Amino acid sequence: MKKVFITGITGQDGSYLAELLLEKGYEVHGLIRRASTFNTSRIDHIFRDPHDSGAKLFLHYGDITDAAGITNLIRQIEPDEVYNLAAQSHVMVSFTMPTYTANVDGLGTITILEAIRSSGLKTKFYQASTSELFGSTPPPQNESSTFRPRSPYAAAKLYAYWATVNYREAYGIHATNGILFNHESPRRGETFVTRKITRAVASIVRGDQDKLFLGNLDSIRDWGYAKEYVESMWLMLQATNPSDYVVATGVGASIRDFCREAFSVANLDWEKYVEIDPKYFRPTEVDSLIGDSSKIEKYLGWKAKTNWKKLAEIMVNYDLAH
Repeated sequence: MKKVFITGITGQDGSYLAELLLEKGYEVHGLIRRASTFNTSRIDHIFRDPHDSGAKLFLHYGDITDAAGITNLIRQIEPDEVYNLAAQSHVMVSFTMPTYTANVDGLGTITILEAIRSSGLKTKFYQASTSELFGSTPPPQNESSTFRPRSPYAAAKLYAYWATVNYREAYGIHATNGILFNHESPRRGETFVTRKITRAVASIVRGDQDKLFLGNLDSIRDWGYAKEYVESMWLMLQATNPSDYVVATGVGASIRDFCREAFSVANLDWEKYVEIDPKYFRPTEVDSLIGDSSKIEKYLGWKAKTNWKKLAEIMVNYDLAH
């Protein structure tokens, strides 16, 4: 039985990845941060008491900025694969918490890579990279496009990207960057724009909300389905040789487009409810991110199945039901 260690297991991607790997017969170990309240809602449905002889999911308290703790866990678990999904992942928040973002998203990656290197294990490593690396580079963006980060989040993730490449080249670690473009789902955090929109639709239908306040409606993003995107992560670590891959649908839509589609699912006119609030504009905007994922389709056989319109429908229907 293969063993895997997932940081960020309680997040959107971590929960879907844990489900996938449990289905594939892995023993799954996840890193969670200590909190005074329970923060495991996305994985509660797959968790079993570790005293149960059939349990395959195990959780460990820790933080990727704690080098000693991470090194001890890597040596204790001896994972075949590590997926680093932990991050301060909100772009706007990174402008107000730049140092924290750098420590977690940048130095945290080095902490894990160094733990793998020093352990001597033949562990494969996946780094959750981001389309935000491309910033102001015009679309479509692929693995050869220029990186031009436009936020502290993107800058920290760029450090992590090159650290992953360096450990691959310097130490022969099977280390891969997955440059995932925006991917959403009903498990998306409630402060991210797509989920903010779909939850607002449900609240307006229920009569609990009158207005939705948003920032730049002209930003264009390539939105895919997170449940599908975690399959690409797994495929990357099954490849004989490590490399870096863009994961995207290849189709862009503006936030305005997403609003229109989401509200239409509930037969509402979005323009009656959406207002602009300048405080939601970023100090430096990223105008358009549309990915070219022909490399992963060619070499690993992965291709997105769900378009952004279907994704909006899935998310709105979930929030209406809940």
